[in-house]
Amino acid sequence: MILYGIPTCDTCRKALKALADAGHTVEFRNLRAPAMTAEDWAPLIAEFGPGIINRNSPTWRGLSDWMRESEPEAQLLEHPTLMKRPLIRDGGKMTLGWDAAAQAVWL
Repeated sequence: MILYGIPTCDTCRKALKALADAGHTVEFRNLRAPAMTAEDWAPLIAEFGPGIINRNSPTWRGLSDWMRESEPEAQLLEHPTLMKRPLIRDGGKMTLGWDAAAQAVWL
């Protein structure tokens, strides 16, 4: 199981703890370092489409109009923290966020 996020994200930390407490072995994948490649992003974007972008984030609000209108891949390659967090992947199963629906899948 891989959890994609950033170490300073409270929601990512809560998800990591809950998953570990539930007995899952979780690999944490920092979105910032090492940088995610287009090949890394492709299956995640294919699964969630434009919904993978967090349009409520301060990073989103600071983007130029041109960048806001670009494809999710271009946005995430330039600003990986635009991704809604956490994204959890286990084999072919993926969830985005840590709401009740995501928790029901993993816990």
